[in-house]
Amino acid sequence: MGRRRKPEQVKASIRILQGVIIIGLLVLFIRIFQLQILDHEKYSPLSMQNSLRMEMVHPARGLILDRNGTILVDNQPIYSITITPANFDMGKIPLLSDMLGLDEQVILERIQIAQQYSWQRTSRLFTEVPFEVFSIIQENLWQLPGIGHQVDSKRNFHPDLKASHIFGYLREASREEYEQSDYIRLGDKIGKSGIEMVYEDHLRGELGNEYIKVNAYGQALGSFNNGELDSPPQEGGNLITTIDTELQILAEQLMENKTGALVAMDPQTGAILSMVSSPQYDVSRLAGRMDMDYWRSINTDPKTPLFNRAISARQPPGSTFKPFMALVGLHMGLFNERTVLTSPGYYRRGRNYGDLADPGDYDIEKSIAESSNYFFYWMMDRVASNGQLNTWSNLIQDFGIGPLNGIDLPSERTGIVPDSTYLNQTFGVRRWSIGDIINLGIGQGLVSASPLQMAVAVSSIANGGYRVQPHIVNRIQYSENDVRYTDPEKNKIDWLREDHLNIVKKGMRRVITEGGGRFYTNIPDIEVAGKTGTAQNPHGANHGWFISFAPMDDPKIAIAVLTENSGFGSISAAPVAGLLIEKYINGEISPQRNWILDYVLNFQPRTEQPVEEVEEDAQL
Repeated sequence: MGRRRKPEQVKASIRILQGVIIIGLLVLFIRIFQLQILDHEKYSPLSMQNSLRMEMVHPARGLILDRNGTILVDNQPIYSITITPANFDMGKIPLLSDMLGLDEQVILERIQIAQQYSWQRTSRLFTEVPFEVFSIIQENLWQLPGIGHQVDSKRNFHPDLKASHIFGYLREASREEYEQSDYIRLGDKIGKSGIEMVYEDHLRGELGNEYIKVNAYGQALGSFNNGELDSPPQEGGNLITTIDTELQILAEQLMENKTGALVAMDPQTGAILSMVSSPQYDVSRLAGRMDMDYWRSINTDPKTPLFNRAISARQPPGSTFKPFMALVGLHMGLFNERTVLTSPGYYRRGRNYGDLADPGDYDIEKSIAESSNYFFYWMMDRVASNGQLNTWSNLIQDFGIGPLNGIDLPSERTGIVPDSTYLNQTFGVRRWSIGDIINLGIGQGLVSASPLQMAVAVSSIANGGYRVQPHIVNRIQYSENDVRYTDPEKNKIDWLREDHLNIVKKGMRRVITEGGGRFYTNIPDIEVAGKTGTAQNPHGANHGWFISFAPMDDPKIAIAVLTENSGFGSISAAPVAGLLIEKYINGEISPQRNWILDYVLNFQPRTEQPVEEVEEDAQL
């Protein structure tokens, strides 16, 4: 018989065995906890993908429509190849390269970007793949584990207009953008300018997903569980804009081959009817797979087509500033409607300040009508002499000249309406004089504004003294029962008086019937009120301005036009506005005025003074 083990030894062996079992169970429990809890997000998709594949379903981006329901921007299907890096066999790069017809290095770089984004999440590898290539990939998914496909879309635009600075363009989100976002995925395109950018959250919609049964080769076998786990995407909201398509088409034609901008708006509401910044760019060439050569060309073009002159330009407004000067002067009590000044043809303040209006007697209405500089030099002299520059600046800004007006577009820029602080910063503390202020009275010197600001300002004259907020989108329609209206502001300029407005309106009407606007903007059966302007340009030919509204007694449209390096506003900017007013009010341009259309379409800048016209803004 063998030697019997002592009880103490048996007990020790049992304890060791128990310890081993406990340690084993503990390791097993820890491993289960790691797999099921800590690494659930990592391994759950992998286990599911043995039989299931979850595919993201992208929503249709919202449409963009004009004020009458005409579709301006919709969607066109394109095809994308996707990748889940954790499932992809890098040894398949040559096969994928052959199918796509792309260099292996290009594919490797795109895969590495996807890996940096996420090993587990599916992301786009290539977009806007030709349908033939897309079909080949689809048929050979069994050879390409980790590779998938999806149908996306790109923007499709109305064939007769560009409206590039209104719509804007989409571009692939940067790494910083998708890392900082809960909804942007690698390869997603988002609005980078225009209303595409401002209303991105509304246009984008919400992702859906669907679960698809797959075999061992990754081939789809149909929906899983009859789609009970699927969630449909939610389409983006449609933007119903304030744009009048026919007016926009004409405006773009009239600004072709010109440098400048125009803004046409409803003076009662601030609704933008048309907006053009010229030169424009072809936004359709930036849709889908971007034309990089074209992108580089418009970024380096010295005429800066990407720059929205309509809302970001800063140019002296010239004599279009005078109606607002008149209203401020009347309010400040510097003169009244009976005040008459005698102009010798210049204003003397240390030196002569020039005036192209004829010598003679001028009240404020006649000064606007014939654009006499004398009256407004005299006014600014009194402003400066009485220490009222800051008061003057604040009142001018109430019209929307200078500050931001809150349009629903990116990159709106302030203008400049100098006050004492600005002059101190520009010239040095108290190193400026009355001579630096006098030029402001005729919209020259340091004062500057954009066409948008001048359109908002002239609207306040047209509508009886209200500052309206310009806007392009009227409402966002998610469904028939879910429509959300934008809420633009409309505020009374409480210091404006009706009798003062009437004086200025009469002067602006006389500009059209007697002054520099009579040749191109005096439209039969439409009472147009307006003001021409010519802004001095130290770097070349002067810039032309024209502001207007019509009909005078019940205004439906207000317009500001800026044509750069075009000479006098009466012969460059005014004809553009006249044609747009006629088109909007009457629905067409009369055959008797087709000569003006031909003139604008073939316009050549002229720097000499037309002998039959009276213009302004010359300085001796």
